Amino acid sequence: MKVLHLDTNHQILINQLKDLGFTNHEDYSSSKEVVESKISEYDGLVIRSRFSIDKQFLDAAKNLKFIGRVGAGLENIDCDYAKSKGIYLISAPEGNRNAVGEHALGMLLSLFNNLNKADDEVRRGKWLREENRGIELDGKTVGLIGYGNMGKAFAKKLRGFEVEVLCYDIKEGVGDENATQVSLSEFQEKIDVVSLHTPQTPLTLSMIDTDFINAFKKPFWLINTARGKSVVTSDLVAALKSERILGAGLDVLEYEKASFESLFSSNMPEAFKYLIQAENVILSPHVAGWTIESKVKLAQTIVDKIKAKFC
Repeated sequence: MKVLHLDTNHQILINQLKDLGFTNHEDYSSSKEVVESKISEYDGLVIRSRFSIDKQFLDAAKNLKFIGRVGAGLENIDCDYAKSKGIYLISAPEGNRNAVGEHALGMLLSLFNNLNKADDEVRRGKWLREENRGIELDGKTVGLIGYGNMGKAFAKKLRGFEVEVLCYDIKEGVGDENATQVSLSEFQEKIDVVSLHTPQTPLTLSMIDTDFINAFKKPFWLINTARGKSVVTSDLVAALKSERILGAGLDVLEYEKASFESLFSSNMPEAFKYLIQAENVILSPHVAGWTIESKVKLAQTIVDKIKAKFC
């Protein structure tokens, strides 16, 4: 079987596929049109998020048997159409779930203890102790929206704290020893912290908007290590200004390109201007699952799933 790799990944992916008898071709620079013109030659495709795999591309991929995405989500693939053509879809949320859980916890603790703000002040010669008095996580109720691989990993990280962990998910029966599954109304009544762990779907696009935020009984902290387009940034900013949201840790942004490799290419949105100046906001460039260890684990997960299906 011939496999085309469109994004660079850990070398073990190519090496181990070679050992299994696959022929690997790498093309990290050609346009989508060029790749589309030759995709019929290949049995397998390995991508991250370089471009979308749409119906036209899939129609050209006449011999394609699988698509492996070295990441958690498959939103850049027309999954229904691919499945209708008998193409096996592979993702690797197991590979970076631990990294995401650690990143979410780090963001939350940094917000609670004013670490970014205090660090900046000390570097500028300011020694403001009372102004940087923090709050403790113990005694809080942490709510996770989405309780799959990523949500479960974060809940596991919270086991060392005296916290109540609740989860809300459209699937029934996903709660476990680390999080109690509740209705949305109970979720919105009790929580102090909301952490998003949902894929990008029609249901989650613009999910966190003014109406959703105002339905919570008390102000809360927001962590988003999932997908940027789940949050309406202008509504988030309004909630930060009104203190309906007390602070936010954002690893992903509404303005990201579909490839996740860059932000907006034109004028900076007004809402983003506010976020980069807000002392109660922490930003990172979509790297929650982007660790040295997860690079290996993501690649290994894809290899293992291809091997289990085709070898």
